[in-house]
Amino acid sequence: MLTWLQRDSLDFPPLEKALREPNGLLAAGGDLSAERLVQAYRHGCFPWYQDGQPILWWSPDPRTVLFPNELHVSRSLRKLLRQARYQVTFDQAFASVIQACAAPRDYADGTWITTSMQRAYLELHRHGIAHSVEVWRDKQLVGGLYGLAIGQLFFGESMFSREDNASKVGFVTLVEQLKAWGFVLVDCQMPTQHLHSFGARAITRSDFADYLKCHLDQSTSANWLA
Repeated sequence: MLTWLQRDSLDFPPLEKALREPNGLLAAGGDLSAERLVQAYRHGCFPWYQDGQPILWWSPDPRTVLFPNELHVSRSLRKLLRQARYQVTFDQAFASVIQACAAPRDYADGTWITTSMQRAYLELHRHGIAHSVEVWRDKQLVGGLYGLAIGQLFFGESMFSREDNASKVGFVTLVEQLKAWGFVLVDCQMPTQHLHSFGARAITRSDFADYLKCHLDQSTSANWLA
């Protein structure tokens, strides 16, 4: 049975209560307050829904993750990185990045990054929890991604690209920086061939919960505005 969240409580049901079909649907309702969003990620779930739907919270099993020390970069992408065609920054244009991620895509109907979602993650950014990666060419924003950093875990949310390989450059730059800062895992949520090409793989939901337990309250040397 699907759990409906109450606005006066931040509690989520146990992860094992998530439905098998659709895979990982854990709860519905509640709100997108900063406190609830942080609690959701710490608990092991995330919001994903379309305009006109109630807020839906998911914890899929298995979970797609990338361990920074398992990052795979193709020879052609490594060559592109050496060419320095693109410039990569962190936390310089969060609002522009999330707006670009929310823009319509040729392969999808609508967007799950609703106006309410954008406002909520902008608030998390103001709290220093949500972060953006910007990819520039000739001072124009051509790619990027955003997500949350809690403890030694980074929770990826969405990326966009306006030029070939721009988002790939941003993603690789981010993961290599996360590794240098002491992060142990990047949560990719759902599987895609794109992510698997970088070395992402599936782990069980219970294993993912163990990583949360061990690393959410550990520190890193992260300095997003350096």
